[in-house]
Amino acid sequence: MVVEDQGVGISEEHLDRIFQPFFTTKPQGTGLGLAITHQIVKDHGGGIKVDSKLGNGTRVSMSFPTL
Repeated sequence: MVVEDQGVGISEEHLDRIFQPFFTTKPQGTGLGLAITHQIVKDHGGGIKVDSKLGNGTRVSMSFPTL
C-alpha cells in the first residue's frame, strides 16, 4: 500500500526520528500517529518505508506478507 502527498516534505534531520513515540514538529501534535502505525505494520510482519524531500512531498510505502 502506498500513500503519497504533495506537501512540504520531511527534512533529512527529522526522517530518522519520525517513528519515535512523541516526536513531533507540530505545536499541538502528540507524536504518536506514525509510531503507532509503524508498530501495527511491524506486528503484522510487514515493513514501512518513507521517501521524502523538502518541497516535493512524502511517499509512505507499507508492505505486508501474503497468507
